[in-house]
Amino acid sequence: MRAVITVIGHDRVGIIAAVSTILADCNVNILDISQTIMQDMFTMIMLVDISKATTDFSDLAQQLEQKGNEMGLSVRIQHEEIFNSMHRI
Repeated sequence: MRAVITVIGHDRVGIIAAVSTILADCNVNILDISQTIMQDMFTMIMLVDISKATTDFSDLAQQLEQKGNEMGLSVRIQHEEIFNSMHRI
């Protein structure tokens, strides 16, 4: 099972570290990552493998959202199928 994580917000030190620490603590593997900074806005999309996660999906989503709130970011996770369906043209 795979999921897509999106992170958007003002650039600051430690964004990737904060998100990847949560993922590592939950045994979620990062398969692919793309990040860019547009002026002072940070954007990142991660494709992750959640098949061996040690926490359920809703708890993982809550942890990511909470960390995002602490850092002034929008951090969301969606199952890959839902993400693809929402962004299909």
